[in-house]
Amino acid sequence: MLAEQRRGKILELIRENGNVRVHYLSKLFGVSEPTIRQDLDKIEATGEIARGHGGAYLKNMQVSVSSLSLEHRENMELKQKIGRKASEFIRSGTSIILDSGTTVTELANSLKGVNDLRIITNSLNIALILGADPHIEVHMTGGEFKAPTLSLTGEKAAAFFRNMHAQQLFLATAGVSISGGLTYPGFSDIPVKKAMIESAEEVFLLADSTKINRTAFASLMSLDKIDYLITDNNISEEDIQAFGSFGIKVIIA
Repeated sequence: MLAEQRRGKILELIRENGNVRVHYLSKLFGVSEPTIRQDLDKIEATGEIARGHGGAYLKNMQVSVSSLSLEHRENMELKQKIGRKASEFIRSGTSIILDSGTTVTELANSLKGVNDLRIITNSLNIALILGADPHIEVHMTGGEFKAPTLSLTGEKAAAFFRNMHAQQLFLATAGVSISGGLTYPGFSDIPVKKAMIESAEEVFLLADSTKINRTAFASLMSLDKIDYLITDNNISEEDIQAFGSFGIKVIIA
C-alpha cells in the first residue's frame, strides 16, 4: 500500500472511531511506529485531527458528542431521500433493527408517528429520536461507545442480538461492491453487523451512490445476505444489473 493510500485509510479509521493509537496502526498496516507517526503528522497538517500521547483524535469530537451530531454529514439530501424511501417498507406491529449512521438516522426521523414498532439499535441518537414516542418500543445494545457515529460496538454489542428475531434490518455501510462485498473502516463493527444480519428475516442496505464500488478497510462478507439496496438515482444501470445478479433488488429513492 502506498503512503498516500495508507494515510487515507488511517483518516477513515479516525473519522469512524474518533481516535487511534500508534501501536495499533503499526500492527494493522505492517509498518514501523515512526512511519505511522509521520503519517499522523501529515494528516494533522490538514487540520482535521490533533496529535495526542501515543496517537491522534478528531478535533471536533467533543463538540459533536455533546451536541449529538454525527460526523458524516456529506450527501445529506441523498441520504434524506433514501431514509424516507426506506420508511415506506416499515409497517405497524413489526420488529426492526436499525444500524447506526447518518442515512439510517434519516430513516428514524421518518418513523415518528408509526404505531406499535419495536426498534432494536446500537445507535444512541436513534434511541433518543424514537425513544420518546409512546408508540415505539426501543431496545439498545451494550458495548463500547464510538463517538463519531454515536454508536455502541464490539463483541458485547454483537452478543445482544443472540436469540433475537426481527422482521427487518436496515443496514449501513462505508462501501459496497461486487468484488469486495460490504466494507467498513474498522474491525470493531464487523461482529455487530454480522449479528444484526443473522437476526433479521429481510436485510435492507441503505447506501447512497457514492458508497457503490467504494472499498473500505475491513470486509464483512459477500452480498448474498442482502435482499434490497436502497440508493439514489445516480447508480448506473450496469451496477443495478450487477447487484441483481446476486438476487439484490435495487430500489431508487
